[in-house]
Amino acid sequence: MSPPPNPTLEPLKPLIGEWTIEVPQFGEGQARATFEWHDGGAFLRIRTEAPAPVPSSTQLISRDDSTDVYTVLYYDSRGVSRVYEMSFDGEVWQLWRNAPGFDQRFSGTLSDDGRTIHAAWEKSLDNATWEHDFDLIYTKSPA
Repeated sequence: MSPPPNPTLEPLKPLIGEWTIEVPQFGEGQARATFEWHDGGAFLRIRTEAPAPVPSSTQLISRDDSTDVYTVLYYDSRGVSRVYEMSFDGEVWQLWRNAPGFDQRFSGTLSDDGRTIHAAWEKSLDNATWEHDFDLIYTKSPA
């Protein structure tokens, strides 16, 4: 028997659906992302499928009910495994990772109509100085 839907994930409902992802710096190829409830809503799963050389990935998201910060378990087609922290306030979606020698942070803004997310990744190789990595544009497919 599956557990009931996780109430801590309710704020992520606007992200549910199929999305096309464009990365302007990488040319005209597009990736697809599916944001869906997993195990009856116990987790949010994000699956991305991207053309090479961009990795495809799976992310599982949940949250301790004593905090507003989500945990993201990430694994991709390169064999890279990472743990991110995440927040989403209904408009701004953020992910971050503090790891010696390679910090990362992501920030995206959901449009008023909920159909587009404009986002960017940044990185730090010295855990102090940040540089822009790349931009992303998520466009939600019609339901």
